[in-house]
Amino acid sequence: MVRNQETTCASVLLCSGIFIIMGFVKEFKEFAVKGNVMDMAVGVIIGGAFGKIVTSLVEDVIMPLVGVATGGVDFTNMFVNLGEGTFKTLAEAKEAGAAVFAYGQFIQNILDFIIIALCVFFMVKGINKMKKKKEEAPAPEAAPEPSAEEKLLTEIRDLLKNK
Repeated sequence: MVRNQETTCASVLLCSGIFIIMGFVKEFKEFAVKGNVMDMAVGVIIGGAFGKIVTSLVEDVIMPLVGVATGGVDFTNMFVNLGEGTFKTLAEAKEAGAAVFAYGQFIQNILDFIIIALCVFFMVKGINKMKKKKEEAPAPEAAPEPSAEEKLLTEIRDLLKNK
């Protein structure tokens, strides 16, 4: 008798687990098929591609211009040696295992962020402007108000119909 109770309990637990999993799968399926999730997935993919474009713009176009404007300063190579020894570049200091405060890369990342934020701002501003123009499209003009003569003729027609 104990074995039957154990078998019954195990069967109940197994069935309960299957129903829970089936409910979870159904709920996940409904969530994943919704339009918003698909739109978000497309947005993430396009965002990744846009990120590469902006990164290239920052690294290959804007930062060289900033370097020329600042007299050839390479922000990524700015550091303070916290240990002993003298190093010309950050790479040399790291290779030697010296403790360094590499503030230049932080400055570079801040500049990258500002430039990327500006690019996104201008992109969103342009999209909003296009949406606004689309919304402001003139509505079709309503039919003009009938003249007094047309109203009178309409009344006469309606009276003749009713006779």
